Amino acid sequence: MDEFDIPIFKKNYELYKSLNGLRATVPKQDRYVVWQRVENTNLDLTELLLHATALYKTEKLPVLDKASVKLNLLRVLIRLSHDTKAIDGKKYTTIQQQIDEIGRMLGGWIKSIKAEGTQNAS
Repeated sequence: MDEFDIPIFKKNYELYKSLNGLRATVPKQDRYVVWQRVENTNLDLTELLLHATALYKTEKLPVLDKASVKLNLLRVLIRLSHDTKAIDGKKYTTIQQQIDEIGRMLGGWIKSIKAEGTQNAS
């Protein structure tokens, strides 16, 4: 299976395109600090998701846990961007919905690996 066909990767890819499209609308004082961090965190998440697809099932969990931390950091950075008025409420809501969907997918992936681990242990 091609790692680019994995639904969570596609969703994260679309999220990056959304974030990148907003860059020009972010005020200059925020664009090169917080917003740059938003985009870099999303790229880090992309890297972790690709890494996880290349691993054996037994090795995926630590990488997916790191991806979960990155996703939570991204949530905080987006909230901070909204609270400091770097992005408006409509854009914030749209991005949060995308992040929430990725979070549900990531959580399901982690849960399925943990479930397989408990089945294999019994």
